[in-house]
Amino acid sequence: MAQERLTVRKIKEILRLKYEAKLSNRAIAGACKVSNSTVGEYLRRASAAGISWPLVEIGEEELYGKLFPEKMIYTPERKRPMPNWQKVHQEKKRKGVTLRLLWQEYKESHPDGYQYTQFCEHYRRWKKSHTDPSMRIEHKGGERMQVDYAGQKIPIIDSETGEITKASVFVAVLPASNYTYAEAQLSENQCNWNNGHVRAFEYFGGVVKIVVPDNLKTGVSKPNYYEPGINLAYQDLAEHYHFAVLPTRIRKPKDKGKVENGVQNVERWVIAPLRNRQFFSLYEVNLAIKEQIEKLNNKIMRAIGRSRKQEFAEIDKPNLRPLPERRYEYAQWKTARVNIDYHVEFDKHLYSVPHHLIHQQVDIRATERMVEIFHQGQPIAVHARNHRQGRFSTNHEHMPSNHRFMADLNAEGLIRSASKIGPQTTALIKATLKSRRYPEQAFRTCLGILNFAQKYDHQLIEQACQAVYEIKAFSYQAVKQELNLLHKQPEITIVEALPTHENIRGADYYQERNER
Repeated sequence: MAQERLTVRKIKEILRLKYEAKLSNRAIAGACKVSNSTVGEYLRRASAAGISWPLVEIGEEELYGKLFPEKMIYTPERKRPMPNWQKVHQEKKRKGVTLRLLWQEYKESHPDGYQYTQFCEHYRRWKKSHTDPSMRIEHKGGERMQVDYAGQKIPIIDSETGEITKASVFVAVLPASNYTYAEAQLSENQCNWNNGHVRAFEYFGGVVKIVVPDNLKTGVSKPNYYEPGINLAYQDLAEHYHFAVLPTRIRKPKDKGKVENGVQNVERWVIAPLRNRQFFSLYEVNLAIKEQIEKLNNKIMRAIGRSRKQEFAEIDKPNLRPLPERRYEYAQWKTARVNIDYHVEFDKHLYSVPHHLIHQQVDIRATERMVEIFHQGQPIAVHARNHRQGRFSTNHEHMPSNHRFMADLNAEGLIRSASKIGPQTTALIKATLKSRRYPEQAFRTCLGILNFAQKYDHQLIEQACQAVYEIKAFSYQAVKQELNLLHKQPEITIVEALPTHENIRGADYYQERNER
């Protein structure tokens, strides 16, 4: 009896060579790479089953059933209780639970059940039939970039203290060509995550349309299959480079299979070769990683016989969008509520917003140099970044009118207000401020002098201030008395001489007439 089960194609070839080519069994065995006895057995069974050449279209199982009818006889198997494979599958996911333990529990409930080998075999068949099919994704050149952190880290030694810090390795892969970028980072925070993307784009020389991250907090603030919430700082990066963020599904590593494979390659061909080297700075680590990445990207891939760099040059590079003119500057985002003093806190410094937004929620965007504040997506305030903790940055225009007035109640504000009246008033205000041991002691005096502008003409105030300044009487009462004197003085009427005219009689005319 034949020991091999041949395919329909090979059975057809045996029949063709025998009845059409008229070859011997030995020649047929040599041509089909099977044993001589197998050829004889199949020819004998074909003759007994009435199968001749040319062979009609027939399925493999049907043909095999005709050739070996004794194997098709059904022998009913004793029915045994079948476990709930769905429950077995769920239980197996729990830590410490094995198939042998589940089988033992099954046997305790069903002593006549399957033995361990058959139990495992049935479970494998069930799992195979219930496994979701994998979809092969066709990656277009320059369309996507997949990003993640490697599981292994690289130690960095502090040359002074000897303390060891483990640096994370950021990995970015262009899935169409498998072209890879990697860099070491001291921590996996938002700033390093965003800047890792920036340096990856600069390494690739362009920008993709879609970035596929994992559901880590630096990328996704709210994991959701249909509408994942993108981190504000990450969204800011996406808007600057005009790419879409498409996070993977939770616990679906196949969604970013290329970067998973890329991470594995980085661990094998970049991190592992550096395992025996000592590094004393992040710069040294990244210099070594750069060298290893170049080797990896120039390494010939056995599956296609080309390097990642060659694939990148032909597939990805022509389809990448150009880098923007302005390089991205990392910005931190924070949501805050406006306090009753119309200020919001960022990095322990307080920045003002328009006072009518008290108790409203605002978004803060802070770069190294600037702090921008938004309300309902609209910009409402811009401040220079100030790193002094516990201090205030207040825009004068954000204050209510009464607060604005009180804010001006200082030496500079008083002098500024005096200059609007005139130089004599300014000189008197300056002298009054200097006349006290502390300038604050003269604030009320100066404020009273300036308030005369609401009642008197500026020219009159200037005359009064000049007179007071000359006698060095730096007081509110002195200015008030001088203003009262100037205000009560009668006005001197100046009569202008009449113009000479031939019809106007002068004084001489009347004198001559009297003499007559």
